[in-house]
Amino acid sequence: MSDLVDHIEIHLRIESAENSFVDLLRDASGLSKQRIKFAMTQGAVWVTRGRNTQRLRRAKRMLRVGDEVHLYYDAAILAEIPPQPGLVADLGGYSVWNKPCGLRAQGSKWGDHCTLVRWAQRHLQPERSAFTVHRLDRAANGLMLIAHSKSIAAALSNLFEKREINKHYRAVIIGDFSKQINPLRVEQPIDGKQAISEISFQQLIDDGSRSVVEVRIETGRKHQIRRHLAALGHAVIGDRLYGTGEEDGVDLQLTAYQLSFHCPIKDEMVEYRLPG
Repeated sequence: MSDLVDHIEIHLRIESAENSFVDLLRDASGLSKQRIKFAMTQGAVWVTRGRNTQRLRRAKRMLRVGDEVHLYYDAAILAEIPPQPGLVADLGGYSVWNKPCGLRAQGSKWGDHCTLVRWAQRHLQPERSAFTVHRLDRAANGLMLIAHSKSIAAALSNLFEKREINKHYRAVIIGDFSKQINPLRVEQPIDGKQAISEISFQQLIDDGSRSVVEVRIETGRKHQIRRHLAALGHAVIGDRLYGTGEEDGVDLQLTAYQLSFHCPIKDEMVEYRLPG
């Protein structure tokens, strides 16, 4: 094999402490050490010790006999260049970001270099740990929180679980929404789970063929806003899953523009809001 191989998955058990895991992966995959180390920086190499599995980023890390090393190498994924997010606020214990369309909220076993959490780890000063506490669709854009300690991550996650973080979204949708009840409360379950969205009409645009709406969600199901609006016959512009995104030829017109919650650092209510 050679570096021309595009897709490799390898799982190896460390049989001797004398063997470098990088050398073992090189021999098993046919990839060069340089490519393996690159895959490590991109989050595509993992180590399992007992019941714990985590990403393995340091080539000099000493592994034990019995550890398992996993390589998930996909050349196309590793070559992706992440779009750059904007830092809105840095409170030390957590940071607030404006995530662009195309940047992922979390990674996969094939890598995490195109995620907001990894961007925060690499670019914030001073450098620190980073933890994902909520999600935003890859295709959507807008405000996201990243925690920088386990205690703050737990506090923010608890706020999300208790629905004590107010999340507001702005969407441009197909059709005239002005004739709907305003605001319209949608309680259509998603994947068998309760899902609640409150949709408020804002204005008509493009000679009435499209509408701007504000959406407040009380639950955070996968693609909740997109699925609720599509079910009403008002798919979000640019939605390639539930609407006519291929025909629209634009990015998903869904923005998480406001977050408000009781800050676990300041011990007071805070609000973060994008302009517009």
